[in-house]
Amino acid sequence: MTTTIAVVPPAPPRASRRLLTGVFALVGVGMAVWGARMPAVQAAASLGPGRLALVLLAAAAGMVAGLQIGGHLAERHGPARLLVGPAIVFGLAIAALGQCRTLTSLSVAAMAFGLAHGLIDVGANTAAVHCQRGYGRPIMSSLHAAYSLGALGGAALAAVTTWLPHRTLFAAVGVGTVLAAVAAAPAVRRLHGADSPDLVNDPTSDAPSRLGRSTMWLLGALAAACLLGEGAAADWAAVHLHSLNASESAAAAAYALYSAAMASGRLLGDRLTARYGAAAVVRTGALFAAAGLGTALAVGSPTAALAGWMALGLGLSTAVPSLITAAGRGGPRVVGAVAATGYIGLLAGPAAIGALASITSLPSALTLPAVLAAAVALTARRALEP
Repeated sequence: MTTTIAVVPPAPPRASRRLLTGVFALVGVGMAVWGARMPAVQAAASLGPGRLALVLLAAAAGMVAGLQIGGHLAERHGPARLLVGPAIVFGLAIAALGQCRTLTSLSVAAMAFGLAHGLIDVGANTAAVHCQRGYGRPIMSSLHAAYSLGALGGAALAAVTTWLPHRTLFAAVGVGTVLAAVAAAPAVRRLHGADSPDLVNDPTSDAPSRLGRSTMWLLGALAAACLLGEGAAADWAAVHLHSLNASESAAAAAYALYSAAMASGRLLGDRLTARYGAAAVVRTGALFAAAGLGTALAVGSPTAALAGWMALGLGLSTAVPSLITAAGRGGPRVVGAVAATGYIGLLAGPAAIGALASITSLPSALTLPAVLAAAVALTARRALEP
């Protein structure tokens, strides 16, 4: 007589997914509050544009350092170490940014803020790769959607509390972040796969092998191209609408529509990726983004511009989650390297557009994110197919 043993697949790590959703959302709230109330920070410290740029540079330097350090720590100790401690520092740094009144103190707090953000970014994305493997299907896009929704919520919170001194809002958000990190510590210890180094370090693991260096740099370049579009939307969408004689409300709505479109695309992204594959979804979305923004720039009307920025957000919504998933095949260091390269595009892109606009025109300069979206479409298959 033959006995058949039924093999029951392990249950997906739903608790880990809920925890990571909260982490992504919390970071989104903190980043949006900092960005939305930055004029108040600038006024409180009497900073001109040049000195404010130094503060932002300190935050960027801290973030890049955090991404690089985080890759090494996550590969050696697992990503759990990068979630609670750095989240506490992140909250304390937000609170400190509201109290600082000098260039030096703001720069130190901004560097700590960026460093903690970089560490959390690597930890959360590496843990998300583990969690996605536990599910056996794509979930990365929905996790990144939590960041987008958190940013929308943070921006709304900043908008409806303009009557509050910024130091009070920053203190409340900072303390809330610290308390959430402390409360989540027991759950972090139970996070799926987060108490050990990445699976690819184990030669007996079924995880995909490490990526080649050329693929790693290609993933980083594509992430930079996509995040340049995000930086362009954040810094130039309203300016673009204003240059078309749009109303103040329409100009202010441009980035909100971009963000809402990106969040919506990410909420649908996992389902589309599971059905059609990451390469096809990213390629189609990037083509849609390039065509939408390019057409809007050619038409040159406020309505077309709003539609163009929405198309950019929707079209690029699944790209970065798919690129991070692909980077996860190479381990935490590759995740950190790809994220760091991507953030260079986010930080340097708006300045590059400004420089191009000064020697050509703003519509001509804004073709840069459209051209880069087309480049993403052309190279997505090579970067994303195992």
